[in-house]
Amino acid sequence: MLIADGFFSLPLHRHMKEIVYHYGDNLTQEGHYAVTIGFFDGVHMGHRFLIRQLQELAEQRGLKTMVVTFENHPRRVLHSEWQPQLLTSLEEKKKMIEETGVDALAILKFDQQMAQLSAREFMGEVLGKQLNAQLLLTGYDNRFGHDRTETFDDYVGYGKQLGIEVTVGKPYSYDNNNDGPHRNVSSSLVRKLIGEGKMEEAAHCLGRPYELTGKVVHGEQVGRKLGFPTANIEIDDNDRLIPPSGVYAVTVTENSMREKGNRKTALCYHGMMNIGTRPTFDGQRQTLEVNIFDFDKDIYGQRITIGFACRLRNEQFFDSPQLLAAQMEKDAKEAKEYLNGQTDISLSI
Repeated sequence: MLIADGFFSLPLHRHMKEIVYHYGDNLTQEGHYAVTIGFFDGVHMGHRFLIRQLQELAEQRGLKTMVVTFENHPRRVLHSEWQPQLLTSLEEKKKMIEETGVDALAILKFDQQMAQLSAREFMGEVLGKQLNAQLLLTGYDNRFGHDRTETFDDYVGYGKQLGIEVTVGKPYSYDNNNDGPHRNVSSSLVRKLIGEGKMEEAAHCLGRPYELTGKVVHGEQVGRKLGFPTANIEIDDNDRLIPPSGVYAVTVTENSMREKGNRKTALCYHGMMNIGTRPTFDGQRQTLEVNIFDFDKDIYGQRITIGFACRLRNEQFFDSPQLLAAQMEKDAKEAKEYLNGQTDISLSI
């Protein structure tokens, strides 16, 4: 919904090589790489800015480009009880990283053995020997190695010993339309904004609206009785970050595809979503229900993707279903006005 900064341009698309690595594997790579490493949750504007810097450095040095990430969150391995709140699945990350035009994506299977590697061991044994890295571009706040105590200067020193040039990337800052101080875009910032229901600001940082994908399941038909039939969504990933309770203006995309000539196109609609426990009906558990505007199809069992445009209001208790229905009329009007006033864009970065 929101337009990303226009100074980025899409690199010429080419097929990305995918490498899956478990510590102890012996890989055979062709060519030498400029690499950057991180979890890349969200593949947000800061990540894309870093990858663009990587591509420029690689072009200057005649190297291929590689993004190194993890199959699972390293913190989950180190602290099994920790519950991540992820912005993207691995499959979504892979697709978004491929869209940047990098030559290769290495997916590390992080385990206790890999966790014990020092920064120097990781750089030498994994990045150098297995992935043929000749240049390492670190994020401005990135740390790696089993104790994460080394500094950027340490990485530079290790690199000189190992034949790997080490440099640091510039951060991508966000100023919320000049309202307040500049902040460096990070996955933590995006999670904070989503957690506060600031979906427009989160979209600026992501370069696209935040999305959830799930299957349409049967509910209690409460919305239909109020004149607003809803699709109840069962989210694919239990580790996914759910926005706070409230009513949202959203886009709804059917994940089933139709053919348009030789091109497959997903069907997209406008709607409003309620996240919460339905206090007017004494609900006890959280539900995610979307009312799709001007829509009358049976989509039970299908997977749909919800794009969050803005948060309209908090979830609240009403003294009667009639009062709730009247408020939903206002919500629908506000959502339609908001969504019809937006420019639908694709990220160009």
